[in-house]
Amino acid sequence: MITHVEKKVTRWQGITSSERVDCVAEEVPVAFEYNGIAHTVMLATPADLADFALGFSLSEGIVAHRNEVFDIEAAESAGGVTLQLEVASKAFLRLKERRRSLAGRTGCGLCGAESLAQVMRDLPPVNSPLQMSPATLYAGMSQLPAQQVLQQSTGATHAACWVNGAGEISHVREDIGRHNALDKTLGALAKSDFDPQSGAILITSRASFEMVQKSAAMGVGVVAAVSAPTAAAIRLAERLNVTLVGFLRDQQCVRYTGNHLLGSTKCMLKT
Repeated sequence: MITHVEKKVTRWQGITSSERVDCVAEEVPVAFEYNGIAHTVMLATPADLADFALGFSLSEGIVAHRNEVFDIEAAESAGGVTLQLEVASKAFLRLKERRRSLAGRTGCGLCGAESLAQVMRDLPPVNSPLQMSPATLYAGMSQLPAQQVLQQSTGATHAACWVNGAGEISHVREDIGRHNALDKTLGALAKSDFDPQSGAILITSRASFEMVQKSAAMGVGVVAAVSAPTAAAIRLAERLNVTLVGFLRDQQCVRYTGNHLLGSTKCMLKT
């Protein structure tokens, strides 16, 4: 599928203009269907869609294990792409119960508690003995830009990847949406039977509540972002025993939560 297009543009430097051709990232509506029933639609980069489908399904708790996904097909149309997933009956029943609990809820202003429960899922704390040096995170993040092919062409995409204990990165995935990039990486990792206690997730964005929740749902104990976390992300990371690292750049970082990162003069606990 086409991930970018070329567009003639006019560029100014000061008051001097020039004509050139720019690469522009594509975004298309991507619809998720489970056993023939529409679930949600998101705007995404049309690449690595099978990884996206699996990662989203796992990180959102729609399926409990990749073996509950029997088949994934991508159907293109003029309006976008539909990801058609065939899932196990017990996973489909869970999804129907979730949809039923949301039915009929309108914005009354006082009935949001149950809806919030749908967002703030009841996940167990991550139980990981991982101890990782900040140098490992620095090594991983230093390798990532060279593998962000779409970002280099368009300047419009985020990336997520896995970094192992040796500082080597893998499963790099890009998308216009940071959550989508993370889901793609998590899906690719799930297909490889990875050990979530053997490394960390790196993301080229801020660390939001959802980024922590998605990673913790897969058993990942360390999430490191190039930018800042949100307060909600910090509170969730504390509750789920996730080591949350922000401002990972230029051989520096800030540890906000957790005990999976070894002490360092450059990576300090934010209080």
